[in-house]
Amino acid sequence: MSSIYRTEAAGLRLQERYRQALADGPVPARQLYVPTREGRTFVLACGAEQAAPLVLLHGSGANSSAWFADLPAWSEHFRVYAVDLVGEPGLSAPSRPDLSAGASALWLDDVFAGLGLESAALVGVSLGGWTALDYAIRRPGRLTRLSLLCPGGVGAQRQWRILGAALLSLFGHRGKRLSARLMTGLDQAGDRAVLEAVIENFDQFRPRTEHLPIFPDEALRGLELPIQVTVGERDRMFDSARTARRFGECVPHAQVRVLPGVGHAVMGQTDPLLVFLRG
Repeated sequence: MSSIYRTEAAGLRLQERYRQALADGPVPARQLYVPTREGRTFVLACGAEQAAPLVLLHGSGANSSAWFADLPAWSEHFRVYAVDLVGEPGLSAPSRPDLSAGASALWLDDVFAGLGLESAALVGVSLGGWTALDYAIRRPGRLTRLSLLCPGGVGAQRQWRILGAALLSLFGHRGKRLSARLMTGLDQAGDRAVLEAVIENFDQFRPRTEHLPIFPDEALRGLELPIQVTVGERDRMFDSARTARRFGECVPHAQVRVLPGVGHAVMGQTDPLLVFLRG
C-alpha cells in the first residue's frame, strides 16, 4: 500500500477517513469487493437492484465519495455502482494497470463480470473519464450510454502547468492551497470542503505521473453509442477547447457542453447528467 502513499501511516489515515465517510454516506448502500486481475476492487452499490445499471469512475486522487452529491438523485432511477479505481486512494488494490496496453479495459471486464453486468451506462471523470472512453472504444456494445466529465486522452495534457502547480506545493500549506486552487478551479466558498479534501489527499498520496495516451481520430470516429461530454472552459489540466473540438469533429452525434468560467473540477452536474442518462 505504501507505494501509492507517502507513508504507510498516511495510507491508513486516508482509508480510515474514507471508511467514516462511507458510514455517513448520503444513501443506503452496499459495500462490495470484486476480485479482478489487478486485485480486489471496491464498489459502492445503491439503488433498486432491478433498475438499469450505472457505473461511475472517479478521477485521480479520489474515491467513490466524489459521487456523494449525485447518488441521491441517480439512485432513484438506476442501480448505481461507484467503483474505486485501483491504484487510487480508495479501498481497491494499489496496482496500476498499464494505460497503453489495454490493461484498464481488462480490469473493467473483471469488474463488470464480478457485478454480473452484460452492459451498463458509464460515467467517468478525468482519469476515470479516460478509463471510460478507453473501454467504450475497446468494448463496443458493452455500454448503453457514456458521459464524460473533463476526460483525459482527447485534448493535450498540460504538463508545464501541472509541473508549476507541483512546484507551488513545496511552499507549505499556502502553496499547496494555491496549487490545488489553480489545478482544480475550485475557488468559491461552497467549494472549501472539497478543496481541503483535495489538499489532504494529494499531501499524503502519490498520483500517477505518466502522460495519458491520446486517442486517435479513427478510434473516436468509431464510437456509435450516445455520448455526453462536459468540460470546463478554464481547465488547466487538459486542453478542454481541443477536447470539445475533437468530439465535435469526430463524434458529431455527441452532446458537447463547455462550461464558461469552470476549471478542471466540474461540479454541480447531477441534473444535466441525469437527463442524458435517462435518455
